[in-house]
This record gives sequence, C-alpha cells and structure tokens, in this order.
Amino acid sequence: MMVSKTKLSVRAVLLAAAVLPAACASGPQEDAADLVLRNGHIATVDESMPVAEAVAIRGHTIVAVGTNAEIARYVGRGTEVIDLEGRLAMPGFIEGHGHFMGLGQAKMNLDLMNVRNWDEVVQMVAAAAADAPGDAWIVGRGWHQEKWDEAPMPNVQGIPLHTSLDSVSPNNPVLLTHASGHMSFANARALELAGITRDTPDPDGGEILRDADGNATGLLRQNAQGLASRARSRAEGQRTEQDRDNESRRAVQLAGQEALSKGVTSFHDAGASYSGVDFFRRLESEDELPIRLYVMIRDGLDNHEQHMAHYLSPAEENDFLVVRAIKVAIDGALGSHGAWLLEPYADRAGHTGFSTTPVAQVGRIAELAIANGFQLNIHAIGDRGNREVLDIYESQFAANPDKSDLRWRIEHAQHLDPADIPRFGEMGVIASMQGIHATSDAPWIHPRLGEERARHGAYVWRSLLDSGAVIANGTDVPVEDIDPIASFYASVSRRTNTGEVFYEEQRMTREEALHSYTLANAFAAFEEDVKGSITPGKLADIVVLSHNIMTVPEEEIPNARVDMTILGGRVVYRRDAAVAQ
Repeated sequence: MMVSKTKLSVRAVLLAAAVLPAACASGPQEDAADLVLRNGHIATVDESMPVAEAVAIRGHTIVAVGTNAEIARYVGRGTEVIDLEGRLAMPGFIEGHGHFMGLGQAKMNLDLMNVRNWDEVVQMVAAAAADAPGDAWIVGRGWHQEKWDEAPMPNVQGIPLHTSLDSVSPNNPVLLTHASGHMSFANARALELAGITRDTPDPDGGEILRDADGNATGLLRQNAQGLASRARSRAEGQRTEQDRDNESRRAVQLAGQEALSKGVTSFHDAGASYSGVDFFRRLESEDELPIRLYVMIRDGLDNHEQHMAHYLSPAEENDFLVVRAIKVAIDGALGSHGAWLLEPYADRAGHTGFSTTPVAQVGRIAELAIANGFQLNIHAIGDRGNREVLDIYESQFAANPDKSDLRWRIEHAQHLDPADIPRFGEMGVIASMQGIHATSDAPWIHPRLGEERARHGAYVWRSLLDSGAVIANGTDVPVEDIDPIASFYASVSRRTNTGEVFYEEQRMTREEALHSYTLANAFAAFEEDVKGSITPGKLADIVVLSHNIMTVPEEEIPNARVDMTILGGRVVYRRDAAVAQ
C-alpha cells in the first residue's frame, strides 16, 4: 500500500543492480515468487524452523522458507533475487510503544536530546528566536537535567530559572519538553500566555515549580504542562487548516522515514486522539501511511463515552492502520519525580509522585473498553501506579468472566513492588517495557528509589518472564531514539554508557530479546497470526542487518546497522542507497 520514499541516485541504482542477479527460469512459473532472499542466516522466530537460508515472497506475503535448494524452485523469469551474502535477516522490528507523531514533530523542532548543559539549550533557543516571527512559539524536546555536565546557576531542584530564556527570547513564547515528556520548561512569555502567575494554584496531578519567593521558575510538572500546551494550542488554532494538515503530513513522512531506516516496519502508537485517528484514516485511504500503525486512542472521558463504540478497527489483510486499544496514564515519570510510589522518593522527602488521572476515572474508562471490545493499555511507572492498575484490571476481569483473551497491558511497568510481579503472569497482563529505558535511567534510579527498591523492583525483566508474563519491547520514541538495536543491546546486556551493568540478574537472553521485539509485540497487538515471524502465510515484513546480533560478541551488537528494510514484500529502505544520496 506504500511506495519507498527513498530516492535512489544513479550510482545507488547501479550498485543495487550489481547485487541482484538476473532471475533464472528454472522454476515452474506458476510457483514463481516476486522476491527471493537467499544465502542468509535467517532468524525466523518460528519454533517450527528457527533458522533458515532463504525465503520466497509473493505480493505482500511470505510463501516459503527453507534452504537455498528448497527455495530455488520459486525463482522464475520475473523474480528479483537478493543475495544476503551470509547476513542476518529477521522479522521486521515492531516498535512496541512509541509516539509516532511525536517522532515526526521532533524532527521539525529543536532536538535537545544531546545537549551537554543548559547553556547549550539557551544558545539553541537564541538561534531559533533570531529567525522566528514575532509571535511564533519556539518548541523543543529532549533535555534532561540528570544528563548535563554541570548544574545551571541559579537553579531550583537542579532546574534553571526562566530568566535565562527571557534574555534571548523576550517576545517569542518558548516551551521545551523534558525527554520523558512528563515536564516542560516555559519562558516568561509562555507563562504569561498560559495565565500562570505566582497566585496560580497547582492543578490536580501537577506542579508549578516555584522559587523561594513563590514565583514560577518556568518548570511545569505533569498536568501543569497542560496550562502552557493549551495556550500553544490556541495559537495553533489561528493557523489555516491547510497549514496544519501540511505540517502533520510532513511529520508522518519524517517519522516513517526514520522508522524504516531503523528496521521498524510496525509501530504501536501510544496515544492518538479521536481526531488523530481520523487523520490517520485519511492517510490510509490515500495510501500515504509509510509503516503499519497499531493505534491506542488517548482522549478525554467524555470523548470516550461519545465515540469509543464507533472506532474499533481490527486488523485486515496487509493492513496499515489498526485501531483497537485505549491508552490512559495513571502517573508520571521517575525522572520528573512524577511516578506514583508506595513510599516517598529517596531524594525528595514526603513526595510520592502524582496520580495524573483519578483512579475512579481510569476505572470508568476500563469499563468502557471492556464493553466495547478494546484492549486497555495504561501507563504506569511507579510501584503504586502499577498496583492501582493491576487492581483495576483484576476487578474488571472478575466482573466480566465471559470476556477472554483481553491482553490488557501496562505501559512501562518500570518499578514494581515484588508482591505485584507474579500478578502479571497470573492475570495475563502484558508488560510493555522499553529495554533502553533501563540503561538510560540507571544513573538516577538509585537516587530516586534507593538500593532496596531498585534491586528488587526496577526493570525486572527476568522476574516478569519467570512469572509467565509477556514482555513487549520498544523505545518510547521520541523519549529515546527509535533504534531497536540499541534497545535490544540494553535488554541483553543492561550495560550503561559508563560500562556499568544494572542488575545483570534481570537480563534477557538474545532469543528472549528478539522475541520481545517481534512476535511478542505482534501478540500484544493481536497480530501474531500475520506478523512477528518469518513464516509462510505471514506478511513479508523483514529486516536485513549488517551484523548477526544473535551470534556476535555482546559488545559488538551496537555496531549492527540496518542494511535493508522490506515492508509488505517491497524493499523500502537500503542503507547503500541512503549513503549514496
């Protein structure tokens, strides 16, 4: 349903032609495949044939998997043959939890992921303000105070004051979202437009950080972000509908290009509004969705009650848009002190985080979801948040004994009380976790939780797997880079960028990590019958890697690159072509 967005240069075309031998006509033409991959190490993630040499594809479907000799019969006069030259081929990566539009928008806004300190952020804002119209919002995402090489001065709780941004952008409102997405920093102009003064009370489930005199510093935690984001939305509403549509389409294109270049062929989008789903539906009808989307609807209770019954869209053949899940957030993130904990933070006395959506409201949404045949996926990071969600699920399961195979999920499930770990396997609750978060977050987990809670409840992959739980892997992009190889490496090594290993007893094996990124993610979307393994009859979504991440020494896994991405039987990304542009 889509075409490759990669434009091959003449040199790239010649290179591609050189590695695609002319198809022979030895096989019976009625059995001829459109595409054959041969001479590879194919990790199928199919227990009936875990490893193969070749695969035949007809249309968007895999028709045969086996040895080179067995697949030779599928090569006809019109068959494209790709010699893998011993490289690893595997099912296309499935991003188990990310934010698709957020990925695209991050490509169009200030990228603060790799700034070394706050001074660099200020410099980037200054450059943007110099080119921005007088009333335009300057937005960015990715900063994280725990990663800076020095603390800003002056600061409150390690966070700077908005005066540093005011000096370089006095007229343009600035809103910079934390890497986690659970707090934002605003300059004076943005605070003014949001109506935030020293007298503005903290909203339920949020906090306006203040200095010693009670003045807003610019930091908005959790639900307090809504005050500024609504002000920005009002400004966006003044733009023409065509301009907004063009920008959204550009975000989709950029997100798709980035995902395909990283070998991601399917994407679990963790939160689109009903209007966002309508937008995706328009793109699907125009064949303009670049990868397969499994969308979770995140919207207000009133909208759920009005619209939920009309939006269920299970998977169909070669589908690029599936809508059958509801997303809710019950707490915030650990880095922003927003995760809801059973006991106070070790580094913030008396503070246990935030309940960002009232438990009763979450329960009502759960009732609507189970009544309307939707999967429910609830964001919970802290041990209190996870317990509350498990209690809600247990109550709904008990009240609906006729409902089976629900596959309800907890998104993140990062910090658990040991007593709650067995409940995942016992109840059939999927732990939708992100391997890369463990190694990225490791430096501040101990300060936030202390040694005891960290050791026995933080990113306990092994404990969950041993309980019988299914773990779905991902990156939470744009919180982290969408790169599945980095998250795969974190899952099997738990090694941070400083070389330390974060509780090695909780590692996954490579086979488990591969399963979590392919077949487990397909299962978590009710799609294991059509994707997640290289099996005859399934969709031909395949990625080819430069290194065999299943066999190379562990320290070499991060060196692997995506050489080729195949989506629905079509080569939509080639690394040599991208390099040659």
